[in-house]
Amino acid sequence: MHCSPLCSSQRTRRGVAAVEFALLLPFICFAFVAAVDFARVVYFSIAVNNCARNGALYGSANQTQAVNSSGITAAAQQDAINLDTSQMNVSSSTDSSTSPTWVQVTVTYPFTTITKYPGIPSQLNLSRTVQMSVVPPTPQFN
Repeated sequence: MHCSPLCSSQRTRRGVAAVEFALLLPFICFAFVAAVDFARVVYFSIAVNNCARNGALYGSANQTQAVNSSGITAAAQQDAINLDTSQMNVSSSTDSSTSPTWVQVTVTYPFTTITKYPGIPSQLNLSRTVQMSVVPPTPQFN
């Protein structure tokens, strides 16, 4: 049985498509992994920012909480749902020389990419600083 020219053309085209797919597959996989890493960096940055904001919010409630560094750290770690809190570094400072008093909270968290990319570091520290004014004490009227 003799095959028509259309039949051999289809076989050749399927072979070309398989070769194209085999050549493009590594690039598609690389783009997928790069997109996942980019999304992870954005997610962890948002989480670190939220932790710093929650710590500053706790410290801004009153003068006593503004200097309570362990309370600020605990408040910051409460929002670290998908982060390893043992790797999180929370530091706080209070500036009472100005009026109003300010509390500043910095949260630092190490981030590691899924894979190593040429020319791009695979580890970086995500750091966010939030500064809020401390609520002044209410005056006592007698």
